[in-house]
Amino acid sequence: MEASGLEWLLVPMQQLVSWGAAGAMVFGGVVPYIPQYRDIRRTQNAEGFSTYVCLVLLVANILRILFWFGRRFESPLLWQSIIMIITMLLMLKLCTEVRVSNELNIKRRSFAAADSKDEEIKAPPKRSYLDFDLNYFWHWSKFTDYVQCVLTFTGVTGYITYLWLDSSLFVETLGFLAVFTEAMLGVPQLYRNYQNRSTEGMSVKMVLMWTSGDTFKTVYFILNQAPFQFSICGLLQVFVDIAILLQVYLYSYYPQKPASHTAHPASTKAL
Repeated sequence: MEASGLEWLLVPMQQLVSWGAAGAMVFGGVVPYIPQYRDIRRTQNAEGFSTYVCLVLLVANILRILFWFGRRFESPLLWQSIIMIITMLLMLKLCTEVRVSNELNIKRRSFAAADSKDEEIKAPPKRSYLDFDLNYFWHWSKFTDYVQCVLTFTGVTGYITYLWLDSSLFVETLGFLAVFTEAMLGVPQLYRNYQNRSTEGMSVKMVLMWTSGDTFKTVYFILNQAPFQFSICGLLQVFVDIAILLQVYLYSYYPQKPASHTAHPASTKAL
């Protein structure tokens, strides 16, 4: 009797914990971006956030969704990608509006050509169709250009995935590229810290948030037997976070020879 009563209590608790873990998995990744979004909106200054972070996360999560069609993994991981894509688009929209409003007399750049002659008259001349100048890639003047670029990437990769969906090698490679791209998010920050011999401007709290979030995510992957790519790249991401934490400690307690550099903001993990 006692065993059945205990089981009656444990089952709902386990279910509640499972729901909580799934909810944390879905929304946990976007939590660090909420204060950044609010801060950019309040200050009307987007210099502390690199939009290349949005590019990396959009590519990673679009590829992850396409991977789902070839190898069905847990729904919370799929919803996590959808929520992250929406969040990155919102960040891009805000950053683009703020940057354009703060820049005067700049040459407008766009992903696609002008839609009409009227638009061409109002704005400075643009390139014939696509602006492939790497100096201005992902630095366009309107949010719609970013949307067009994301839709183009999604359409092309989606079509290729459709053609090769029966190939297990392609599907597994696609899954690896998706999670490996996200795992590399902190490497540019790690290299920048090493190059400058300093972590000036970085927030230890933010790095701890990265580490705790990535650790939770990796444990979730392992316990729920997610595809092996998720677990391997999750561990890699945790190692990168730990390396950044070690840099914070070493450069704080054992200052290196000052290097000529511009202080990098705390919110630019991944670029």
